[in-house]
Amino acid sequence: MKAIVYTKYGPPDVLQLKEVEKPIPKENEILVKIKATTVTVADIRSRSFTVPRAYWLPARITLGFRQPKKEILGMELAGKVESVGKNVKRFKEGDQVFAASLVGFGAYAEYKCLPEDGPVSIKPTNITYEEAAAIPIGARTALFFLRKANIQSGQKVLVYGASGSVGSYAVQIAKYFGANVTGVCSTSNIEWVKSLGANQVIDYTTEDFSSKGEAYDVILEAVDKSSFSACMKSLKKDGTYLNVTVPLPGARMLWTKLTSSKKLILSRNSPETSEALDFLKELIEAGKLKAVIDRSYTFEEIVEAHSYVEKGHKKGNVVITVP
Repeated sequence: MKAIVYTKYGPPDVLQLKEVEKPIPKENEILVKIKATTVTVADIRSRSFTVPRAYWLPARITLGFRQPKKEILGMELAGKVESVGKNVKRFKEGDQVFAASLVGFGAYAEYKCLPEDGPVSIKPTNITYEEAAAIPIGARTALFFLRKANIQSGQKVLVYGASGSVGSYAVQIAKYFGANVTGVCSTSNIEWVKSLGANQVIDYTTEDFSSKGEAYDVILEAVDKSSFSACMKSLKKDGTYLNVTVPLPGARMLWTKLTSSKKLILSRNSPETSEALDFLKELIEAGKLKAVIDRSYTFEEIVEAHSYVEKGHKKGNVVITVP
């Protein structure tokens, strides 16, 4: 089968299209013919090994010290089940599915084996493979954190980085739960974030959200570009601060946890199960959530796609169609 392979860390052109061995599903696995995948920020960081300092050692252990352990990237996919292991009960040949492949990567390929009990679910019937591939990580992360905040109808929620993958889904999911949502983004994305359902949108290039005097029940930082002190200034005394990118608290965060009733929830992996994907599938089929796609590239354009995402200005998700 064809796959995008990288054997060393570096710029986008370390990615190469090669022939590799087609996988064979184990007794508890399904073999998926991949129709679409994505380029996530995690793919960019894994390829270039530009990870946050707090992640350095765990990332080296996971990804490889001198060269990549897992030579095929890709953490989201959608496709069709080609065959199943003899013990598989949830899926059958021909099922259309979408999945996250965070543990083993490997979605930059024509085929991928997935465990039946992992984060894989039947694809929503009303969207394309490309749209389905853009759901499993960004939307699942947004849902996981908003649930951790115990979001309630009528609460005021601020999403910083509302035009990115996690942020754009957080706006929609918070609205689904009945929140009053304020999105923070750049000038060019204001109308687009409004179209996702944000009640208010603040342009961070011209305004400091913390200077407006608003107090929020939940602040979700999706890109780690806001000021922590500004967030604390705008967070209610019993509010919840969510940061999807920072794994460990700094000194100021620790002090806040010790001296206030504000809740701080930092980066952590959501459970590797299908439950969240099943829930998101229902939202999509009910018209309550839509996949957010910025650009689509072909398999052969993977280097160009990585170059675009690496610039840090994508809206929502960047999709790769697999032949």
